[in-house]
Amino acid sequence: MRVPFLKRGPRSQGAARTGAAVGLCVATLAAGAVAGAGPAAAGPKAAPAAAADCSAAYRIEQKLSTGTTWRMCWRFEAKSGLVLEKVSYQPPGEAKPIRVLNSAKIAQIHVPYDDGKNEYNDITDYNFGSGLVNMTPAECPGGTIRTVKVPDSFTGSSNVKGLCTTTRSRGHAYRMQADNNKVFQAQGKDLLIYTVNKVGWYEYITEWRFSDDGAINMNVGATGSLSPFDYDAGDGRGWPLGKGARSYATSHNHNVFWRLDFGLDGSSTGKVEQYDSVVSPPAGAQQGPTTKTTRTAVTKELAGDAANLRWWRVVSATGKNKDGHARSYEFVPGATSKYSGRPFTRHDVYFTQYNKCEQYASNNVRDCGSPLHGYSVDKWVNGQALTHPVAWVNVGFHHVARDEDQQPMPVHWQGFSLAPRDVTAMNPLTPSALAGQNGQPNNGS
Repeated sequence: MRVPFLKRGPRSQGAARTGAAVGLCVATLAAGAVAGAGPAAAGPKAAPAAAADCSAAYRIEQKLSTGTTWRMCWRFEAKSGLVLEKVSYQPPGEAKPIRVLNSAKIAQIHVPYDDGKNEYNDITDYNFGSGLVNMTPAECPGGTIRTVKVPDSFTGSSNVKGLCTTTRSRGHAYRMQADNNKVFQAQGKDLLIYTVNKVGWYEYITEWRFSDDGAINMNVGATGSLSPFDYDAGDGRGWPLGKGARSYATSHNHNVFWRLDFGLDGSSTGKVEQYDSVVSPPAGAQQGPTTKTTRTAVTKELAGDAANLRWWRVVSATGKNKDGHARSYEFVPGATSKYSGRPFTRHDVYFTQYNKCEQYASNNVRDCGSPLHGYSVDKWVNGQALTHPVAWVNVGFHHVARDEDQQPMPVHWQGFSLAPRDVTAMNPLTPSALAGQNGQPNNGS
């Protein structure tokens, strides 16, 4: 159960903040609204300085131990919370950073309940960003906690130590045993950036992982508590918690949308391609089934549905790797439960032509000039040519509560990844002894 954010109640339980629907721009923050802060000597080493896209207080720059550097700027909005901008990737062997994204943020957390009595848009209805909470050094191991000035409807604004940047090991980046039995292996490293936002009884961990191999992983984890006011469901719409079968916690969905504005190689002009593979049974003298993959150029806005052996990529219009192949990033879906209750949740990915007014996947609070423009992402797929693609990725989770969800509730994660495809000519972490093994052996290249 939630109540409107201007009232105190289950939706604003504890320290949950709600505020005016205004975003803070970098210029306002730089005037003194935000400053970096964190445990002394806890931050990871920064990479050598590059051309600054933003002031030092709003710059995240990290050279990982494997040699890859990620750079980006950050700002904060009252609704979406953390916004990452001008994201670039510089692996070993590249003379300059490779721009990947103009901007990235959470664009909606849509929460409909199975009994049809409640339905929420946590980003726009409850000013998700204003629910930023303080973190302790123990929640940001080995990293830095930055202070964010957060708009608050009750105090005007408040300083929150709520933005963690740190590094984490992720296990094997690769392993290969060569013909001479020499083993090549490396342990991968990630730059990890995250916040915790409280909305009613739930606490959302918004996590961005930037890997040394160029991958980007986006996840939202829900934790906190089940609402004590939502134990009124019955069989089929809830699950009994506590002794016996007296109280049924109401099941519900978390439909999370991410908004990604691509800027590969520093250009907002890009192409979108869809790939589909079909497996056919053996025919004639063939020893086994065959698989054929076809490419479809997505030239107009698209509401896309995931399917077996289907994937999409955004392709640079200007940049190529050292092999002469166009740089691109591929969408790698995570586990999802598609919610069919609303038109804007019925597709897994949307590609729309950039429009500054289109910021939130549902209940878009921007005034786009006419109600006919529509207030959700499904209304914006209307046949425009796709030259500056913005991707909206929808990942759903159907939360049927269990006894283990209390108390506190373990984190349940949902998200997806972007994988580099031809961004570099070889594995960016290739050891020097294997650097000559590119393409067909003994081809003279």
